[in-house]
Amino acid sequence: MTSSTINREDEKGERSMDIYGFVMLDTGYSFKTNHPDWYDTIRPTKLPGFEGEFAPEGKWYMGVRQSRFGVKTSTPTKWGELKTIFEFELFGTGVDAGQTTFRLRHAYGELGQFGAGQYWTVFGDTDAFPNTFEYWGPNGLVWFRNVQIRWMPLKGRNELTLALERPGASGDQGVYAGRIELAGIRPHLQLPDFTGNVRFNRDWGHIQASWLLGSIKWEDTNTKDDVDFSGSDLRAGLSLTSVLNFNKDNIGRFQATYGQGTQNYMNDAPLDVGAKFNPDFILTPTPVRPAGDATGARTLGLLRPEGSTGPIIAPLVGRAIPMFAMSAFLDHTWSKKFTTAVGYSMLNMENTNAQAPGAFHRGQYFVANLLWYPVENFVMGGEYQWGRRNNFHDDFSSDDHRIQFSFKYSFNKGFKW
Repeated sequence: MTSSTINREDEKGERSMDIYGFVMLDTGYSFKTNHPDWYDTIRPTKLPGFEGEFAPEGKWYMGVRQSRFGVKTSTPTKWGELKTIFEFELFGTGVDAGQTTFRLRHAYGELGQFGAGQYWTVFGDTDAFPNTFEYWGPNGLVWFRNVQIRWMPLKGRNELTLALERPGASGDQGVYAGRIELAGIRPHLQLPDFTGNVRFNRDWGHIQASWLLGSIKWEDTNTKDDVDFSGSDLRAGLSLTSVLNFNKDNIGRFQATYGQGTQNYMNDAPLDVGAKFNPDFILTPTPVRPAGDATGARTLGLLRPEGSTGPIIAPLVGRAIPMFAMSAFLDHTWSKKFTTAVGYSMLNMENTNAQAPGAFHRGQYFVANLLWYPVENFVMGGEYQWGRRNNFHDDFSSDDHRIQFSFKYSFNKGFKW
Protein backbone atom coordinates (compact mmCIF):
# COMPACT_ATOMS: atom_id res chain seq x y z
CA MET A 1 0.00 0.00 0.00
CA THR A 2 2.98 2.35 0.25
CA SER A 3 3.95 2.07 -3.43
CA SER A 4 3.45 5.32 -5.29
CA THR A 5 3.99 4.12 -8.86
CA ILE A 6 2.14 1.83 -11.23
CA ASN A 7 4.32 -1.03 -12.42
CA ARG A 8 4.73 -1.82 -16.10
CA GLU A 9 2.26 -4.68 -16.05
CA ASP A 10 -0.43 -2.48 -14.51
CA GLU A 11 0.23 0.16 -17.19
CA LYS A 12 -0.72 -2.52 -19.72
CA GLY A 13 -4.03 -3.00 -17.94
CA GLU A 14 -3.20 -5.89 -15.63
CA ARG A 15 -5.07 -6.09 -12.33
CA SER A 16 -3.80 -7.81 -9.21
CA MET A 17 -5.06 -9.19 -5.92
CA ASP A 18 -3.02 -10.47 -2.98
CA ILE A 19 -4.41 -12.70 -0.23
CA TYR A 20 -2.08 -12.69 2.74
CA GLY A 21 -1.79 -13.14 6.47
CA PHE A 22 -0.36 -15.41 9.12
CA VAL A 23 -1.24 -17.83 11.88
CA MET A 24 0.61 -17.01 15.10
CA LEU A 25 0.89 -18.57 18.53
CA ASP A 26 2.21 -16.57 21.50
CA THR A 27 3.05 -18.32 24.74
CA GLY A 28 5.03 -17.20 27.75
CA TYR A 29 5.29 -16.53 31.45
CA SER A 30 4.59 -13.24 33.22
CA PHE A 31 6.62 -13.02 36.43
CA LYS A 32 4.47 -10.17 37.76
CA THR A 33 0.91 -9.27 36.73
CA ASN A 34 -1.21 -6.89 34.66
CA HIS A 35 -4.86 -6.33 33.75
CA PRO A 36 -6.31 -9.77 32.86
CA ASP A 37 -7.85 -8.47 29.61
CA TRP A 38 -4.34 -7.65 28.38
CA TYR A 39 -2.61 -10.82 29.58
CA ASP A 40 -0.51 -11.27 26.41
CA THR A 41 0.78 -7.69 26.07
CA ILE A 42 3.15 -5.29 27.80
CA ARG A 43 1.14 -2.10 28.29
CA PRO A 44 2.36 0.16 31.11
CA THR A 45 -1.12 1.74 31.38
CA LYS A 46 -2.52 -1.72 32.19
CA LEU A 47 -0.07 -2.48 35.00
CA PRO A 48 -1.30 -2.26 38.63
CA GLY A 49 -2.05 1.25 39.85
CA PHE A 50 -1.91 0.17 43.50
CA GLU A 51 -0.60 -2.75 45.54
CA GLY A 52 -2.45 -6.01 44.81
CA GLU A 53 -4.72 -4.59 42.08
CA PHE A 54 -4.29 -7.58 39.74
CA ALA A 55 -3.05 -10.19 42.20
CA PRO A 56 -1.81 -12.90 42.23
CA GLU A 57 1.53 -12.57 40.45
CA GLY A 58 3.00 -15.14 38.07
CA LYS A 59 0.91 -16.42 35.15
CA TRP A 60 1.43 -18.58 32.08
CA TYR A 61 -0.41 -17.48 28.94
CA MET A 62 -1.07 -18.82 25.44
CA GLY A 63 -3.06 -17.38 22.56
CA VAL A 64 -3.46 -16.97 18.81
CA ARG A 65 -4.90 -13.44 18.89
CA GLN A 66 -2.20 -11.97 16.62
CA SER A 67 -3.32 -14.17 13.70
CA ARG A 68 -4.26 -12.04 10.70
CA PHE A 69 -5.96 -12.17 7.29
CA GLY A 70 -6.04 -9.55 4.57
CA VAL A 71 -6.77 -8.83 0.92
CA LYS A 72 -5.14 -6.13 -1.23
CA THR A 73 -6.12 -5.19 -4.77
CA SER A 74 -4.67 -2.96 -7.46
CA THR A 75 -6.47 -1.76 -10.58
CA PRO A 76 -5.14 0.69 -13.21
CA THR A 77 -7.48 3.53 -14.20
CA LYS A 78 -7.21 6.72 -16.25
CA TRP A 79 -7.17 8.62 -12.92
CA GLY A 80 -4.31 6.62 -11.47
CA GLU A 81 -3.97 3.40 -9.54
CA LEU A 82 -7.03 2.19 -7.64
CA LYS A 83 -5.91 0.33 -4.51
CA THR A 84 -7.90 -1.27 -1.71
CA ILE A 85 -7.03 -3.09 1.49
CA PHE A 86 -9.30 -5.05 3.81
CA GLU A 87 -7.62 -6.60 6.83
CA PHE A 88 -8.63 -8.06 10.17
CA GLU A 89 -7.10 -9.95 13.09
CA LEU A 90 -8.29 -11.86 16.16
CA PHE A 91 -7.15 -9.43 18.87
CA GLY A 92 -10.22 -8.19 20.72
CA THR A 93 -10.22 -4.66 22.17
CA GLY A 94 -12.85 -2.29 23.56
CA VAL A 95 -15.92 -4.25 24.66
CA ASP A 96 -14.15 -7.39 23.35
CA ALA A 97 -10.93 -6.80 25.32
CA GLY A 98 -9.35 -10.09 26.35
CA GLN A 99 -11.26 -12.08 23.73
CA THR A 100 -10.08 -13.97 20.65
CA THR A 101 -12.46 -12.42 18.14
CA PHE A 102 -12.54 -10.65 14.80
CA ARG A 103 -11.25 -7.07 14.85
CA LEU A 104 -11.11 -4.79 11.82
CA ARG A 105 -7.67 -3.32 11.13
CA HIS A 106 -8.00 -1.71 7.70
CA ALA A 107 -10.88 -0.91 5.35
CA TYR A 108 -9.31 1.60 2.99
CA GLY A 109 -9.11 2.60 -0.65
CA GLU A 110 -6.99 4.93 -2.80
CA LEU A 111 -7.49 6.40 -6.25
CA GLY A 112 -4.55 8.38 -7.54
CA GLN A 113 -3.68 11.05 -4.98
CA PHE A 114 -6.73 10.52 -2.74
CA GLY A 115 -7.58 7.90 -0.13
CA ALA A 116 -10.45 7.27 2.29
CA GLY A 117 -11.38 4.72 4.93
CA GLN A 118 -9.79 3.27 8.05
CA TYR A 119 -6.02 3.17 7.79
CA TRP A 120 -2.85 4.23 9.61
CA THR A 121 -3.01 7.79 10.93
CA VAL A 122 -1.02 10.31 8.91
CA PHE A 123 0.41 11.57 12.22
CA GLY A 124 2.40 8.33 12.61
CA ASP A 125 5.11 6.37 10.82
CA THR A 126 4.67 2.59 10.80
CA ASP A 127 8.32 2.08 9.80
CA ALA A 128 9.31 3.05 13.37
CA PHE A 129 7.91 -0.27 14.68
CA PRO A 130 10.70 -2.78 15.43
CA ASN A 131 10.89 -6.46 14.42
CA THR A 132 9.47 -7.81 17.69
CA PHE A 133 6.91 -10.44 18.73
CA GLU A 134 5.15 -8.53 21.53
CA TYR A 135 1.81 -7.52 20.02
CA TRP A 136 1.16 -4.03 21.41
CA GLY A 137 4.63 -2.66 20.76
CA PRO A 138 6.58 0.34 22.09
CA ASN A 139 4.32 2.52 24.22
CA GLY A 140 5.96 5.75 23.05
CA LEU A 141 5.10 5.34 19.36
CA VAL A 142 2.37 7.16 17.48
CA TRP A 143 0.38 4.06 16.54
CA PHE A 144 -3.27 4.40 15.56
CA ARG A 145 -5.59 3.23 12.80
CA ASN A 146 -8.16 5.95 12.19
CA VAL A 147 -11.04 6.77 9.86
CA GLN A 148 -9.83 9.49 7.49
CA ILE A 149 -9.78 11.23 4.15
CA ARG A 150 -6.25 11.88 2.86
CA TRP A 151 -4.56 13.70 0.00
CA MET A 152 -1.09 12.69 -1.23
CA PRO A 153 0.08 15.38 -3.69
CA LEU A 154 3.72 14.21 -3.56
CA LYS A 155 4.91 10.60 -3.66
CA GLY A 156 8.23 8.88 -4.18
CA ARG A 157 11.57 10.32 -3.09
CA ASN A 158 9.88 13.28 -1.35
CA GLU A 159 6.38 12.81 0.05
CA LEU A 160 3.63 15.05 1.39
CA THR A 161 0.40 13.73 2.90
CA LEU A 162 -2.49 15.73 4.39
CA ALA A 163 -5.60 14.31 6.05
CA LEU A 164 -8.79 14.98 7.97
CA GLU A 165 -9.23 12.30 10.63
CA ARG A 166 -12.01 11.26 12.99
CA PRO A 167 -11.61 13.06 16.35
CA GLY A 168 -11.68 11.24 19.66
CA ALA A 169 -10.78 11.98 23.26
CA SER A 170 -11.37 10.90 26.85
CA GLY A 171 -11.11 12.77 30.13
CA ASP A 172 -10.03 12.34 33.74
CA GLN A 173 -12.13 14.09 36.40
CA GLY A 174 -9.32 13.62 38.89
CA VAL A 175 -9.93 13.90 42.62
CA TYR A 176 -13.56 14.90 41.94
CA ALA A 177 -14.40 11.83 39.84
CA GLY A 178 -17.86 10.54 40.69
CA ARG A 179 -19.27 13.90 41.83
CA ILE A 180 -22.82 14.38 40.64
CA GLU A 181 -21.96 17.85 39.32
CA LEU A 182 -19.60 16.24 36.79
CA ALA A 183 -21.87 13.38 35.74
CA GLY A 184 -23.32 15.26 32.78
CA ILE A 185 -20.07 16.12 31.01
CA ARG A 186 -20.05 14.72 27.47
CA PRO A 187 -17.59 15.03 24.57
CA HIS A 188 -18.71 17.45 21.85
CA LEU A 189 -16.25 16.99 19.00
CA GLN A 190 -17.48 19.18 16.15
CA LEU A 191 -14.45 19.26 13.85
CA PRO A 192 -12.13 16.61 12.37
CA ASP A 193 -8.48 16.49 13.35
CA PHE A 194 -6.04 17.86 10.77
CA THR A 195 -2.92 15.72 10.29
CA GLY A 196 -0.04 15.82 7.87
CA ASN A 197 3.51 14.68 7.26
CA VAL A 198 6.48 15.35 5.05
CA ARG A 199 8.90 12.51 4.34
CA PHE A 200 12.29 12.37 2.64
CA ASN A 201 13.29 8.91 1.35
CA ARG A 202 16.97 8.29 0.66
CA ASP A 203 19.32 5.32 0.26
CA TRP A 204 20.40 5.68 3.90
CA GLY A 205 16.81 5.54 5.18
CA HIS A 206 14.26 8.29 5.69
CA ILE A 207 13.24 11.22 7.89
CA GLN A 208 9.62 12.14 8.53
CA ALA A 209 8.03 15.10 10.33
CA SER A 210 4.35 14.77 11.25
CA TRP A 211 1.86 17.14 12.83
CA LEU A 212 -1.57 17.03 14.43
CA LEU A 213 -4.00 19.88 15.07
CA GLY A 214 -7.52 19.67 16.44
CA SER A 215 -10.05 20.88 18.97
CA ILE A 216 -11.21 18.95 22.04
CA LYS A 217 -14.55 20.20 23.31
CA TRP A 218 -16.85 18.97 26.06
CA GLU A 219 -20.30 20.07 27.18
CA ASP A 220 -21.94 19.98 30.60
CA THR A 221 -25.44 18.59 29.97
CA ASN A 222 -26.41 18.73 33.65
CA THR A 223 -29.01 21.49 34.06
CA LYS A 224 -29.77 20.77 37.73
CA ASP A 225 -27.01 22.98 39.14
CA ASP A 226 -25.74 26.48 38.46
CA VAL A 227 -22.17 25.63 37.50
CA ASP A 228 -21.31 25.06 33.84
CA PHE A 229 -18.28 22.81 33.37
CA SER A 230 -18.33 23.04 29.57
CA GLY A 231 -15.02 23.86 27.96
CA SER A 232 -12.53 23.22 25.20
CA ASP A 233 -8.81 23.07 24.55
CA LEU A 234 -6.38 22.77 21.69
CA ARG A 235 -5.05 19.40 20.55
CA ALA A 236 -1.65 19.79 18.92
CA GLY A 237 1.41 17.61 18.42
CA LEU A 238 4.64 17.21 16.49
CA SER A 239 6.38 13.89 15.81
CA LEU A 240 9.82 13.30 14.27
CA THR A 241 10.82 9.88 12.94
CA SER A 242 14.01 8.57 11.41
CA VAL A 243 14.83 5.11 10.10
CA LEU A 244 18.57 4.81 9.47
CA ASN A 245 20.30 2.04 7.52
CA PHE A 246 23.60 2.00 9.39
CA ASN A 247 24.70 -0.88 7.15
CA LYS A 248 23.10 -3.95 5.57
CA ASP A 249 22.85 -5.69 8.95
CA ASN A 250 21.77 -2.85 11.25
CA ILE A 251 18.70 -0.62 11.03
CA GLY A 252 17.90 2.03 13.64
CA ARG A 253 14.29 3.07 14.24
CA PHE A 254 13.74 6.29 16.17
CA GLN A 255 10.78 8.49 17.03
CA ALA A 256 10.13 11.43 19.38
CA THR A 257 6.73 13.06 19.92
CA TYR A 258 5.55 16.06 21.94
CA GLY A 259 2.08 17.49 22.18
CA GLN A 260 -1.00 18.11 24.28
CA GLY A 261 -4.20 16.12 23.97
CA THR A 262 -2.46 13.72 21.57
CA GLN A 263 -2.82 10.63 23.77
CA ASN A 264 -5.61 9.25 21.56
CA TYR A 265 -3.03 8.77 18.79
CA MET A 266 -0.34 7.14 20.94
CA ASN A 267 0.21 3.40 21.20
CA ASP A 268 -0.28 3.22 24.96
CA ALA A 269 -1.39 6.39 26.73
CA PRO A 270 -4.26 7.14 29.10
CA LEU A 271 -6.56 10.17 28.91
CA ASP A 272 -6.30 13.26 26.70
CA VAL A 273 -7.91 15.75 29.10
CA GLY A 274 -7.27 16.19 32.82
CA ALA A 275 -8.97 18.18 35.56
CA LYS A 276 -7.22 21.35 36.70
CA PHE A 277 -8.09 23.63 39.61
CA ASN A 278 -9.48 26.86 38.23
CA PRO A 279 -7.15 29.73 39.24
CA ASP A 280 -10.14 32.12 39.08
CA PHE A 281 -11.96 30.10 41.74
CA ILE A 282 -11.10 30.90 45.37
CA LEU A 283 -11.91 28.15 47.86
CA THR A 284 -13.52 30.17 50.65
CA PRO A 285 -16.65 29.98 52.84
CA THR A 286 -17.91 33.15 51.17
CA PRO A 287 -19.36 33.31 47.67
CA VAL A 288 -16.87 33.50 44.82
CA ARG A 289 -17.57 36.49 42.60
CA PRO A 290 -16.48 36.82 39.01
CA ALA A 291 -14.71 40.05 38.18
CA GLY A 292 -17.21 42.87 37.71
CA ASP A 293 -20.10 40.82 39.12
CA ALA A 294 -21.75 41.34 42.48
CA THR A 295 -23.00 37.76 42.66
CA GLY A 296 -21.15 34.55 43.34
CA ALA A 297 -21.17 30.87 44.18
CA ARG A 298 -19.58 28.50 46.63
CA THR A 299 -17.65 25.29 46.11
CA LEU A 300 -18.83 22.15 44.35
CA GLY A 301 -22.24 21.11 45.59
CA LEU A 302 -23.10 24.45 47.27
CA LEU A 303 -26.02 26.46 45.97
CA ARG A 304 -26.06 29.96 44.54
CA PRO A 305 -26.89 32.59 47.17
CA GLU A 306 -30.60 33.28 47.24
CA GLY A 307 -31.67 36.00 44.84
CA SER A 308 -28.33 36.19 43.04
CA THR A 309 -27.91 36.06 39.29
CA GLY A 310 -25.09 35.94 36.78
CA PRO A 311 -22.33 33.48 35.92
CA ILE A 312 -20.77 31.15 38.46
CA ILE A 313 -17.09 30.34 38.35
CA ALA A 314 -16.46 26.59 38.07
CA PRO A 315 -13.93 25.28 40.60
CA LEU A 316 -12.47 22.94 37.96
CA VAL A 317 -11.55 23.29 34.32
CA GLY A 318 -10.42 20.71 31.81
CA ARG A 319 -7.06 20.96 30.09
CA ALA A 320 -5.43 18.93 27.33
CA ILE A 321 -2.60 17.06 29.08
CA PRO A 322 0.90 17.69 27.66
CA MET A 323 3.04 14.61 27.03
CA PHE A 324 6.40 13.55 25.63
CA ALA A 325 7.11 10.14 24.13
CA MET A 326 10.04 8.45 22.44
CA SER A 327 11.13 5.12 21.00
CA ALA A 328 14.60 3.89 19.97
CA PHE A 329 15.24 0.39 18.57
CA LEU A 330 17.92 -1.48 16.66
CA ASP A 331 17.10 -4.32 14.27
CA HIS A 332 20.22 -6.47 13.76
CA THR A 333 20.67 -9.31 11.26
CA TRP A 334 23.11 -11.99 12.43
CA SER A 335 22.72 -14.16 9.32
CA LYS A 336 20.07 -15.30 6.85
CA LYS A 337 18.55 -17.39 9.64
CA PHE A 338 18.81 -15.19 12.76
CA THR A 339 17.86 -11.63 13.72
CA THR A 340 17.64 -9.59 16.92
CA ALA A 341 15.66 -6.51 17.89
CA VAL A 342 16.45 -4.54 21.05
CA GLY A 343 15.29 -1.16 22.29
CA TYR A 344 13.54 1.11 24.76
CA SER A 345 10.46 3.33 24.72
CA MET A 346 8.74 5.67 27.18
CA LEU A 347 5.83 8.07 27.54
CA ASN A 348 5.67 10.83 30.16
CA MET A 349 2.54 12.78 31.13
CA GLU A 350 2.69 16.33 32.49
CA ASN A 351 -0.28 15.67 34.77
CA THR A 352 -2.75 18.44 35.60
CA ASN A 353 -2.90 19.46 39.28
CA ALA A 354 -6.40 18.10 40.03
CA GLN A 355 -5.66 14.57 38.83
CA ALA A 356 -5.71 11.89 41.52
CA PRO A 357 -2.40 10.89 43.18
CA GLY A 358 -2.72 7.42 41.61
CA ALA A 359 -3.19 8.72 38.07
CA PHE A 360 -0.83 7.37 35.41
CA HIS A 361 2.31 9.50 35.06
CA ARG A 362 5.02 7.60 33.18
CA GLY A 363 5.30 4.32 31.28
CA GLN A 364 8.49 2.56 30.20
CA TYR A 365 9.01 -0.38 27.83
CA PHE A 366 11.96 -2.61 26.88
CA VAL A 367 12.23 -5.62 24.56
CA ALA A 368 15.09 -7.84 23.35
CA ASN A 369 14.72 -10.97 21.23
CA LEU A 370 16.36 -13.63 19.09
CA LEU A 371 14.37 -14.82 16.06
CA TRP A 372 15.05 -17.87 13.86
CA TYR A 373 13.90 -18.24 10.23
CA PRO A 374 14.51 -21.93 9.41
CA VAL A 375 12.42 -21.93 6.21
CA GLU A 376 10.57 -19.41 4.08
CA ASN A 377 7.36 -17.99 5.64
CA PHE A 378 8.09 -19.31 9.12
CA VAL A 379 9.74 -17.63 12.09
CA MET A 380 10.04 -18.60 15.73
CA GLY A 381 11.97 -17.25 18.66
CA GLY A 382 12.18 -16.01 22.22
CA GLU A 383 11.76 -12.52 23.62
CA TYR A 384 12.33 -10.78 26.95
CA GLN A 385 9.78 -8.06 27.69
CA TRP A 386 9.64 -5.46 30.48
CA GLY A 387 7.29 -2.64 31.36
CA ARG A 388 6.97 -0.15 34.23
CA ARG A 389 4.24 2.22 35.42
CA ASN A 390 4.81 5.24 37.68
CA ASN A 391 1.91 7.08 39.33
CA PHE A 392 1.45 10.83 39.58
CA HIS A 393 1.82 11.69 43.27
CA ASP A 394 1.59 8.63 45.52
CA ASP A 395 5.11 7.27 44.74
CA PHE A 396 3.68 3.90 43.64
CA SER A 397 5.23 2.04 40.72
CA SER A 398 4.74 -1.43 39.25
CA ASP A 399 6.70 -3.65 36.85
CA ASP A 400 6.07 -6.66 34.68
CA HIS A 401 8.78 -9.01 33.41
CA ARG A 402 8.02 -11.81 30.98
CA ILE A 403 9.57 -14.32 28.63
CA GLN A 404 7.60 -15.03 25.46
CA PHE A 405 8.00 -17.62 22.70
CA SER A 406 6.17 -17.18 19.42
CA PHE A 407 5.59 -19.20 16.26
CA LYS A 408 4.49 -17.39 13.10
CA TYR A 409 3.36 -19.13 9.88
CA SER A 410 2.82 -16.68 7.01
CA PHE A 411 1.05 -17.05 3.66
CA ASN A 412 0.72 -14.84 0.58
CA LYS A 413 -0.88 -15.68 -2.75
CA GLY A 414 -0.99 -13.23 -5.64
CA PHE A 415 -3.34 -13.23 -8.64
CA LYS A 416 -3.05 -11.21 -11.85
CA TRP A 417 -5.39 -10.92 -14.77
